[in-house]
Amino acid sequence: MDSYKLWEGEELGTTLVKAIQRSKVSIPVFSKGYANSKWCLTELAQMLCSRRHCGQIILPIFFDVDPSDVRHQSGCFKKVFRKHQRNFAPHVVENWKGALREVGNLKGWVLREVENGMNQSWLSFLLKGF
Repeated sequence: MDSYKLWEGEELGTTLVKAIQRSKVSIPVFSKGYANSKWCLTELAQMLCSRRHCGQIILPIFFDVDPSDVRHQSGCFKKVFRKHQRNFAPHVVENWKGALREVGNLKGWVLREVENGMNQSWLSFLLKGF
């Protein structure tokens, strides 16, 4: 969405939140660096808010990460959350952790990196109907 629908000078946060609220389906793609981004975590929390209030469907993709690492903030998520706890208010970090826990419990797709760096056949299959 942000690659072609954002205008220069437009506020990124507000625009993305509105786009998430208007969506019927959200597809978070969890990667090893996902939790490093406060924007990714904030957007995920917004997806859950839209799921609860508007019935939005969330279809998680776990790309080269284990869903249990997302769910429990372990593995590659553990170290970054220690950093987040130093840099953000406790209620913000708990909101992000809760969002990861909830979405990590959803049925999703686990894709492993393959020789060419991307599992394109699986990704094409998953997104065929969108």
